[in-house]
Amino acid sequence: MKQIQMNENSSFSLISTKKIIQLNDVSTSYDSKSFALKGINMSIERGTNYAVVGQSGSGKSTLLKLMNGMMIPSNGTVKIDYVTPKMNDKKFKKMLHTIGYIPQSLGLVKNITVLENILIGALPRIGKIQSLLKKFPKDELDEARKILKLVGLGNKEYRKAYMLSGGEKRRVAIARALMQKPTILLADEIVSELDHVTAREIMNLISDAQKTMNLTAIMVHHDMQLALEYADRVAVIKEGEKILEIGVEGNKIVDFQTGDLNTEEIMEMYADDSKK
Repeated sequence: MKQIQMNENSSFSLISTKKIIQLNDVSTSYDSKSFALKGINMSIERGTNYAVVGQSGSGKSTLLKLMNGMMIPSNGTVKIDYVTPKMNDKKFKKMLHTIGYIPQSLGLVKNITVLENILIGALPRIGKIQSLLKKFPKDELDEARKILKLVGLGNKEYRKAYMLSGGEKRRVAIARALMQKPTILLADEIVSELDHVTAREIMNLISDAQKTMNLTAIMVHHDMQLALEYADRVAVIKEGEKILEIGVEGNKIVDFQTGDLNTEEIMEMYADDSKK
């Protein structure tokens, strides 16, 4: 077996893994009486599109909060590139800007312009005084305008966020996340309440950005059909437990985790709630 001599001058400073996100036997609770998530095992490969599907209250949003450090598990371990996501951990704070998070509420500031909302994504690189005075470096402004064009809003940079349509607001939220220059993109119900045409436009936008920027995208959905269409793998969550992990290969749905539901049952139970 080949051995590697390690010394203080070695270039092997970091360990890299194909599995960028790992959850091992994770459970968590909001009130210590009942678990929001129970015994979750999840391994997500770098540069892939991963979807989490389940009905309201199943624990999908909680999963994303565990991944970005907004919550810590009651049991088990969560690792993001070998780092435990905790807001009070210095190592995690340094890498937090690499995790773009889009909440269900989108988190836009409604009374400022589209361009200013997008520049919020650059705050980790810009001094507080500069941001308060709205004195942004030219290279950051150029990057923001480039991303604006990428998301199809190049002609609306000075429009206030509250004046935008639902689809446009989602494009701004995506642009703000991309402005962080992330390696991971977390999106919580990004296409909920949108018509199918607009939903697919948003999904195509994220898919293109994911491939172009080599992002790892983790998206929460209600719509199983949409998830299977865009994701490499889909985790099915029911009452806080991961009951299936599936994906599409050719014209077949492949079961990566043995479950007790057939394809028709899955599609019926986790169809787009907006149709119900």
